[in-house]
Amino acid sequence: MSATIPSTEPSSFRAGDLLAWTKSLSDYPANDGWALAYTLINASTKITINASASGADFSVSVPAATTAAYVPGLYQWAARVTKALEIYTVVHGTVEILPNLAAQATFEFRSHAKTMLDAIEAAFEGKASSTQLEMEINGRRIRSFSPEDMIRWRSVYKAEVAKEAQSETLARTGINPRRMGVRFTRV
Repeated sequence: MSATIPSTEPSSFRAGDLLAWTKSLSDYPANDGWALAYTLINASTKITINASASGADFSVSVPAATTAAYVPGLYQWAARVTKALEIYTVVHGTVEILPNLAAQATFEFRSHAKTMLDAIEAAFEGKASSTQLEMEINGRRIRSFSPEDMIRWRSVYKAEVAKEAQSETLARTGINPRRMGVRFTRV
């Protein structure tokens, strides 16, 4: 069974997977001599992906062996068309490259907020590891916080973790857990 190739750029993809999509640009058709290239860039990495002509459209295909070397993270991207001396940026956006789990021995799946909340709660319970006690918030180590500061930061991180959980539920189910419908009827 062959997978359907999307006609838009991905918002995220996993390193180590095949990356493929098609792009139709009616003002810059591939069969009229236009070339299309994507640049993905963040603070530490730059990736260039060249599309190939497929009739009037462009085809992007990056093998899994190539994406396996991509550094996970959030990237800004821009697509540019070129023909002789003409160069135009035609579309841009953001993409997240997810880690290649098949290449990982272990993986820390917790967000920063969850990691910090766990460290604060472990400190409250007297069960914090030396690693957890060495974590910093605003330049101060957890062990140097007053109980009032710890309670305040725990509230901040609890709210952030709850927000992340709601976003994950919405992405997974399409149901916003914060919106509940109530209907009243007369009896």
